[in-house]
Amino acid sequence: MKKLNSIWVILLVLFIASCNSTTNKKAAIETDENGFVVLTDDQVENMVKRSYQYVAMYNVNNKFAISQGGWNTLKSDTEPKDHTMTDIARPNNDTYYTGIMLDLRTEPFVVKLPAFNSDYVSLMVTAYDHYVNIPKTTRVGDFEKPETILLYSSRTEGYNGEPVEGVDEIFKCSGDFVSAVVRTMPHLSEPERYAKVLESIGEIGFETLSEFQGKEPKAQLPVDFPDIGKTDADIFENNLLEVMQFVMNHVDFNSENELDAEVLKAYKPLGIEPGKTFDPETAIKIDGKKLRDASLTVRDEYLAMMQDPIELGKLIPMMFQPKGTPNLETLLLMSITGPIGMPMEEAVYPAVNTSDGTPMNAMNDYVIKMTKDELPPSGAFWSITLYDEANGFFIPNERKKYSVGKNAGYVLNKEGGIDIYIATEQPEGVPAENWLPINRENLNLNLILRSYVTDLEKHKTWKVPAAQIIN
Repeated sequence: MKKLNSIWVILLVLFIASCNSTTNKKAAIETDENGFVVLTDDQVENMVKRSYQYVAMYNVNNKFAISQGGWNTLKSDTEPKDHTMTDIARPNNDTYYTGIMLDLRTEPFVVKLPAFNSDYVSLMVTAYDHYVNIPKTTRVGDFEKPETILLYSSRTEGYNGEPVEGVDEIFKCSGDFVSAVVRTMPHLSEPERYAKVLESIGEIGFETLSEFQGKEPKAQLPVDFPDIGKTDADIFENNLLEVMQFVMNHVDFNSENELDAEVLKAYKPLGIEPGKTFDPETAIKIDGKKLRDASLTVRDEYLAMMQDPIELGKLIPMMFQPKGTPNLETLLLMSITGPIGMPMEEAVYPAVNTSDGTPMNAMNDYVIKMTKDELPPSGAFWSITLYDEANGFFIPNERKKYSVGKNAGYVLNKEGGIDIYIATEQPEGVPAENWLPINRENLNLNLILRSYVTDLEKHKTWKVPAAQIIN
């Protein structure tokens, strides 16, 4: 009899615990009069900050895939980018991109890389998590001879990283959908060399592991992508939960990694977890307008940080690095200012600000002066590129002149220095190569200096040039 009573006590305790659990779940998904889950301002800000790296890269990588005909495609630049390039914020036109967009779920892909006669070439691999890996670069002697590299992920069917005859290197990606970008300095100012670079770019290729081994490729798994947005704010407003569920199913998350743990913690109460399926009919509803506004506030906060050399100095060493190096602040800055960049070992990207600290605006003209000793300490080449601040796009102009540098063209003065003008009209006596055209309008401007294979020791004491107002 005592044993029976004990069983009833246990069942009663379990029943009460179940009721409490149900009550807690209901409290966790409290909704307002519009049916939106109730989130505090702090929770909304935390969701935005924890999500930005994934939203930015989902948007960018899928735009790239769409623009070149889908996944498992290759597209190479054969001429410099212009102001019609709006797939990514702050693009550059001092290097050519060969974008290989790969879906690694069905089987690995083997990328074929030729030799290059260029001062700078690199292979950059990035998934939806925005961690950046550079498995190949001229900085360490790569691209002197043809090579092959195999790419796969944790979820690639039937492959776990074993050696493959004929493959020179095997690289495990952090997600299923990746952009593998070969970035090449084209040497536009050297016609014969430029022709050779274009020839090498044309030899870049890829194929499935099956094809590489002389077999028929496997049928690719179907996929239904959530909608992309014209801007990242569009995703925050329209389909954040759907995008984050998709990302969580196709990116490696490690609960022992602090950043991974925090984003998983933020989304679990909303029913978004790795391995789940998003159902719009039963999914929790969130206030997209509130999330959009919060994302724009965070965006503006981090764009303003570009004007702060002290804060930038702290974050630059962690930018565009593999997982484990960037902190949240770094991931936010690089995702907002321009997704998919290079670690400082490959290139540095300091902003060029005004000498008095005021925002640069197209209502004024400016000049950037550098003596020979003040030029960037670059081991390959450097450039200065002009954008509109809000979107990070090139400033449209008939000359299609958006940057000053070795590829876009520049003229050093007789002392070996340079004066670069941002103006509505070409100043008298100023070479056209050193003039960046603008239209007289109330438009905030943004200048980014890129220095490839920088001497990092000299960079510690090198001073970024400032733009001086001249009217």
